[in-house]
Amino acid sequence: MITDNRGYSKKIISANTEASGKNIGVQLGRYCISRDIPVSEIANYLGVTRMSIYGWFDGTCIPLPKHEEKIAEILKTGGWNVSQEEE
Repeated sequence: MITDNRGYSKKIISANTEASGKNIGVQLGRYCISRDIPVSEIANYLGVTRMSIYGWFDGTCIPLPKHEEKIAEILKTGGWNVSQEEE
């Protein structure tokens, strides 16, 4: 369980915690919140808006298949590096 806000609002953390962990967007949210990865960096990397990312984090929106592949890669590698944007 995430115990501090790491730059995220308590509302986002609560919504993410309460959402189903079966959703890959929610999994991404838990990953980013626990590692203090800014929403803007993830949004830029995936080519979506910050609002889309927040929707994924709280489970109200589901990523498109083209985004799910990149999200799965982020989660699979267990690491996030801002330089990934340039590769």
